[in-house]
Amino acid sequence: MSINTGTAQQAGLKAAAAATFVVFGINGLVFASWAARIPAVTQTLQITSGQMGTLLLCTAVGSLLALPTAGWVVGRLGTANTVRLGGLLASAAGVGIALSLAAASIPGTAVSLFFFGIAIGLWDVSQNIEGADVEHKLRRTIMPQFHAAFSGGAFLGALIGAGLSNLGVDLPLHLLVIVGIVLVVTMAAPRYFLPHVAIPAPAEGAKAAKGPSAWRDSRTVLIGVVVLGATLTEGAGNDWIAKASVDGLGTTESTGALMFALFVLAMTAMRFLGGRVIDKYGRVAVLRASMAAAAAGLCLFVLAGNAWLAAGGAALWGVGAALAFPMGMSAAADDPQRAAARVSVVSTLGYISFLAGPPLLGYLGDLTGIHHALLAILAPILVALLLAGAARPLKAS
Repeated sequence: MSINTGTAQQAGLKAAAAATFVVFGINGLVFASWAARIPAVTQTLQITSGQMGTLLLCTAVGSLLALPTAGWVVGRLGTANTVRLGGLLASAAGVGIALSLAAASIPGTAVSLFFFGIAIGLWDVSQNIEGADVEHKLRRTIMPQFHAAFSGGAFLGALIGAGLSNLGVDLPLHLLVIVGIVLVVTMAAPRYFLPHVAIPAPAEGAKAAKGPSAWRDSRTVLIGVVVLGATLTEGAGNDWIAKASVDGLGTTESTGALMFALFVLAMTAMRFLGGRVIDKYGRVAVLRASMAAAAAGLCLFVLAGNAWLAAGGAALWGVGAALAFPMGMSAAADDPQRAAARVSVVSTLGYISFLAGPPLLGYLGDLTGIHHALLAILAPILVALLLAGAARPLKAS
């Protein structure tokens, strides 16, 4: 009986890992389907980089409103139902974006992106909590592979975006097809997630692990600051590599999308290898090396005089951006009893830069050109390097 029970539990764990992998992948596909065609959005709506930054800020505001409460939502609904809620809301917002772009409506696009941001905030925290739970039960580092699924989905989305752009397919039609895929996957895949276990009430005299207490935990906040600095390099790459290639290097829109695809491919490959690298060298050393690589790749991309050198910079930039976010999620979830609240805190701080940073770069881009505005990312990268020690694993008590 115990052997059969153990086999069933192992099978359930493998199914949960596979479902989490798929959910991360679809999340990336959705994100890249939007990001890879930002140049097309600016052309459709006839707006500047700064105005595009304002639209991106609508997504950031939505996510930043959702993220602080996402841990509470997961605690009440469970990771599976929270992913379903995020997927349903993202699908509705995707339809709104498509219809607004078809009508060339800037206000409609802004409102739809706001709700898209809320959806992504809920979806992101719930998938990371599920991934951390699976990682703990497997007893090995697997979070980077889940984020590799996100990057792989984004790479596929970028290739699709580049191909459809080259064929002249309208962005609204592209988005509507993605909406259908999202709706099906986010409703079906979470059925294989690990069973949701309600957080037990604390013992008498013990302090409950609520969200506000997580905000007062110095280690959690420092991890969030590290992730805040580190993830700006990923968010800026996702949102602006395609546009910077077109504006700064004079490439075509499809070539810009391919440059973004290369950035994402490099992240994907590094994330697949990342678990072994982290287990061998430790989080802190890998985080510092990652930030150094990101800084070098960023400088090469911006300062290169031709597309081939810039492509090499984009790839190195992607390698450096690959592991910071998953390491931050793993570090925040070191204590399983407080994982939901702490992952929510670190996600919130990380997404301040991941989502709000790129729009601010858009405003700076109106003054300097978006290509050179990217150099501003070097400052938060240095902060992440200096504070990387906060991600050191907790000692077993």
